[in-house]
Amino acid sequence: MALRWYTTVIEARDHRALGAWWARAIGWDIRFDTEEEVVLVPPWAGELGPTLPFHQVPPGLVFVPVEHDKATKNRLHLDFAPHVDDDRDAEIERLLAMGATRVEVGQTGEHPWDVLADPEGNEFCVPASREE
Repeated sequence: MALRWYTTVIEARDHRALGAWWARAIGWDIRFDTEEEVVLVPPWAGELGPTLPFHQVPPGLVFVPVEHDKATKNRLHLDFAPHVDDDRDAEIERLLAMGATRVEVGQTGEHPWDVLADPEGNEFCVPASREE
């Protein structure tokens, strides 16, 4: 038996604002929005998800409220790759215009990814465009 990757949980001072930011950033739907959590799922998950076997249902992103600010570099981060048909630089500029910031975590400039942070400082990467 294998476990299913169910969700990735992200702590936030303002979980509703950060959940809404990520929904816009990656084009996912807000499935739940309560005082305890905001849940994002891929847009096709509402329709296709119930037809999939348990182990094939995609994971969601869950934003939960906390009282403290983020204090150190993430030990886990998410990568969001554009398709080869998309303009990667334009996508990075869109995220920056939405409130993301560039983050230096020791990269040398020779890597095929950019490190950004969401409005609450959670790092994520935008790697080189991908076919698959």
